Amino acid sequence: MLIEISHTTQYHYGEPARYLVQSLRLLPPSFDGQTVIEWEVTAPGIESSKVFYDAFGNAVRLAAVAGPKDMITIEARGLVETEDRVGIVRGLYDPAPVRTFLRETSRTAADDAIRLLARQSERRDRLETLHTLMDKVRDAIDYELGATHAHTSAAEALADRRGVCQDHAQVFISAARVLGIPARYVNGYFLSGTEAPSEAHHAWAEAWIEGLGWVGFDPANGMSPTDRYVRLACGLDAAMAAPIRGTQRGGSREALDVLVEVQQHMAQQQQ
Repeated sequence: MLIEISHTTQYHYGEPARYLVQSLRLLPPSFDGQTVIEWEVTAPGIESSKVFYDAFGNAVRLAAVAGPKDMITIEARGLVETEDRVGIVRGLYDPAPVRTFLRETSRTAADDAIRLLARQSERRDRLETLHTLMDKVRDAIDYELGATHAHTSAAEALADRRGVCQDHAQVFISAARVLGIPARYVNGYFLSGTEAPSEAHHAWAEAWIEGLGWVGFDPANGMSPTDRYVRLACGLDAAMAAPIRGTQRGGSREALDVLVEVQQHMAQQQQ
């Protein structure tokens, strides 16, 4: 499937920012089942930046820009070809040892409720365990926009029983690690089944299964990723896999606008 993506992020500052540095994880990788046909990122300062790879194998561009700036715009757009690999992830650049993804973070720290969810999901077979866990996380957290925020932890989301895809993924990751299963957070894009472009910056999880490798699980949708998913970056939690992370001098009263459109390539739709 050919998928077109447009991802625009705008930062507005009540007081102009004097200097900004942005780490951009906006370069999707090509691997088995995902091929980047064309891709472009535009941002202030990006013309002098270089690509490097972080500890998790994500391609990163570091863009610095001097102010004063009361607004900056970052855009990523392109065309990606995907195939359904039933959630199995192979062919990625993966420099981090698998055991790295057993490490707990403040956002994925397990409490008693998460430990109980993990124990209730455990089966003899690891793949069955993870599918059971995916279903239980989806049942435990109702999808509700605005119920949580960027800094909400897995434990907080589960206690509130409301959240979005970020929260589903982090609870799944936390519980998987309780069971001794390496798991990581993935952000990317999801093509809905509707004809209209979908505002679909999305998040899911991947877990390690001996003999299969990394396998994707999307508790928000109750399925493993298909050819409707485009993988962007991964990390131990949502913060480490964020598409844009930055620091600045000045720039108080920051406001953020994000617009993501994902649709099937028009030429393919007409065939």
